Amino acid sequence: MEDASGASEVRLDVWLWAARFFKTRSLAKQAIETGKIEVGGQRAKPSRGVRPGDALRIARGEETFVVEVLGLSDARGPASRAQALYRESEASRAERENRRAELRAARAGYQPPDTKPDKRARRLIRALGDIDAA
Repeated sequence: MEDASGASEVRLDVWLWAARFFKTRSLAKQAIETGKIEVGGQRAKPSRGVRPGDALRIARGEETFVVEVLGLSDARGPASRAQALYRESEASRAERENRRAELRAARAGYQPPDTKPDKRARRLIRALGDIDAA
């Protein structure tokens, strides 16, 4: 899967955008400049060329992807074509799933109320606050 021009490499920020890791190329560029993207274990510039076989580490929010570049594209297409551009390592996938399960379990203990507290509940909350002060 090469880009339309048949080049053997594509800019890193363009490839990240085409592979749908970021919604815009400027977001991809910002992530690269802030050190959230590593190519072969080293920080890279947005203009660095990506070739098939390169190993990328992509930190996006709470998630971290470790992928190998399989194909090149300089145009954003459907998700099925974007997923064919890379292969995520099994260790990376398992780590992301474990992290997602941990976050889900942490959120399961707290249930926010459906509505605002009424007058009686507000008075009880204030009374509980006064206990701590005494």
